[in-house]
Amino acid sequence: MNPDRLYELLPAVHRRMDERNGGQLRALLSVIAEQASVVEADIERMYDDWFVETCAEWVVPYLGALIGYALPPGAAAALTESRECGDRLLASAAPRREVADTVANRRRKGTLALLEDLAADVADWPARAVEHRRLLALTQPVRRLTADGHDTARRLRRGGLADLRRTEPLNRADGPFDELAHTAEVARACGTRRAGRYTIPGLGLHVWRLRAHSQTRAPAFCLDRAAYRFTFSVLGNDTQLFTLPVPEPSPCHIAGELNVPAPIGRRSLTERLHDYYGPGKSICVWEGDEDAPPVAPERIVSADLSGWDYRTPDGKVAVDPVLGRIAFPARQAPEQGVRVTYHHGAASDLGGGEYPRPYAVVSEGESRPYRVGPGEQYACIMDAVEQWRADHDRWHEASARQQGAAGGTPQQETGPHQGRFRAGHRPAPPRKPGPKPSDIIEISGNDIHQDVLDLSLDRGRRLVLRAADGARPVLRLLDWSGSRPDALRITGTGRGKGPAPCVVLDGLMITGRSIRVRGDVGELLVRHCTLVPGWDLDERCGPRQPEEPSLELVDTPADVRVEHSVLGTVVVRRDEPADELQRIHLSDSALDATARTSAALTGPEDRPAPAVLTAHRTTVIGTVHVHSVDLAENCLFDGDVQVVHGAAGCVRFCWLPPGSRTPRRFHCEPEYSGTAAAAPLRFTSTRYGTPGYLQLADRCPDAIRRGADDGSEPGALHDLFQPQREDNLRTRLAEYAPAGCDPALLFAT
Repeated sequence: MNPDRLYELLPAVHRRMDERNGGQLRALLSVIAEQASVVEADIERMYDDWFVETCAEWVVPYLGALIGYALPPGAAAALTESRECGDRLLASAAPRREVADTVANRRRKGTLALLEDLAADVADWPARAVEHRRLLALTQPVRRLTADGHDTARRLRRGGLADLRRTEPLNRADGPFDELAHTAEVARACGTRRAGRYTIPGLGLHVWRLRAHSQTRAPAFCLDRAAYRFTFSVLGNDTQLFTLPVPEPSPCHIAGELNVPAPIGRRSLTERLHDYYGPGKSICVWEGDEDAPPVAPERIVSADLSGWDYRTPDGKVAVDPVLGRIAFPARQAPEQGVRVTYHHGAASDLGGGEYPRPYAVVSEGESRPYRVGPGEQYACIMDAVEQWRADHDRWHEASARQQGAAGGTPQQETGPHQGRFRAGHRPAPPRKPGPKPSDIIEISGNDIHQDVLDLSLDRGRRLVLRAADGARPVLRLLDWSGSRPDALRITGTGRGKGPAPCVVLDGLMITGRSIRVRGDVGELLVRHCTLVPGWDLDERCGPRQPEEPSLELVDTPADVRVEHSVLGTVVVRRDEPADELQRIHLSDSALDATARTSAALTGPEDRPAPAVLTAHRTTVIGTVHVHSVDLAENCLFDGDVQVVHGAAGCVRFCWLPPGSRTPRRFHCEPEYSGTAAAAPLRFTSTRYGTPGYLQLADRCPDAIRRGADDGSEPGALHDLFQPQREDNLRTRLAEYAPAGCDPALLFAT
């Protein structure tokens, strides 16, 4: 409402009198009009708040209360503890989509398809619901055999002995797609001591927590000892291939193997080759250059390539989806390389990958970055770096000349009268330096770059080396020099004016060697990157150089920040004592020394690192020997922690091995639970490159799985909020399961 709207409704005589009195009446009516505008807007909004699709966020839980929507566990308690922010907590605990579907879900209550939809809506997990009573072994009743041949055949196939001639059902035994008959169990499916599965009221909801991460048109790794043997992984390790989920055709459809991110078996690939193989599907293989067509499905054969004993027939290509291997005929090895598209299982978006990343898209008004890759302006990274350095040198020189001319420096004559000034001549205005060149070098595609990277930066410079959106390039650092250790060198020269230089690495995978930072560098930001622990991997995902560091800080004051990344050992070297300690910030990352007894953060010769560590939501595998800790929060330390200066700092909601020396602790395990044996730390896998990397095992105690300050799990996977997802899904499962059933939540991955 216009503030003068009410004032204009007054008679003119009152307005003239108010003007003579200083406009006091007008000021009063402006305040009244402002409040009337608030009431008017609320009245207009009231109609929108009648519908869950258009209402405000704070209205959603109240609409849910009108239809009997049950809040997930913990929401009511959180509301009681914090009444000031109760509406915000309720809005986060009552998703709009779930409240909107409550009435429709009640109409579908008791159906298996509804339980799968609830898993997707409530927990964002793909799922498959199975009635276990249909998998119980039974004796065929002779009297109930009907004249209908089809019904008779169906009854005879159900609950009988396993057909040993069919190997695929045997591979699916005890899984979500099991078809074999089982004897009845006495324990309930949701039993607390021992959970049974195959009972008459048993109902299992199998969920997949791992996601299928893609690698598109990436180069395959060729084994040096045989030019016809390849691995899907560019690091040369074995990797289980996963299914790219296909959307289900209808809401009433029960999920199949192609609708969930499940591991691909050899027999499944043989029986459903056209469903798994091809462009845009789970697996695809290209032989030759970029423009070559994919290998025809008729040439693909599924085989067991463990030990590389299988002899591929002529004209065929053998693929092992369990190990992620490819074998060509011995005399038909591809001469121009092999490219592959595949999907691997991972718990979250951690490290380098094709997933969407912040800051990976050129924003409006930002200068065009220097692009490197196939079909781009530069083929090598160092070519783009040299051009970036030359452009910035010219721009800074032009800026310096302009500032000098603006300061009144007279222009001298050149030629025979050099050193004299022309009378009456006015110096020409200096040429403007133009827009500042971009600070970004962007790498497109998933190719391997083997440049000798040596980044020397003057003061006042900033360099961003990042992957393009949807790409994961690989920087393979080789042993180029025999007289010195090779690495990706970042050196601050100390020349120039301005602050110390800043370097940002974003979305890259770095393997083969380490990153060495030396000299006058102000900040190093490693974001969504993978610095392969142990430099490289062997066939079984073991580190080839477990003792070598991934990041070396040598006589530099650089402030190191690592976000959403995976890196190996960090070593801090100082030849001379410095006034300030190195500052290292870790958040949502993994610091992996490849073994819990190896050094993850240390100085040279097992001395403490002269650094101050700050860690949030980080998983550390290995020992930490550091000068001081500022704050460690929601972290998992799977290795001894020794802090020299323990008087300052705090460690809260973390898991630390017994005997660790740290600053004051708050709610840390296992001492908070009483004994070390009460809360042992267990992972699904601690080997980088394997599915379930850094995922807490299901048998891990709840004191750890829910040990963060917000009830989630500590460590690098904290932001997945898997305990909260599990609780919400169990609540909905008990509410919407068929009557008389004993529902259980089963984790397939």
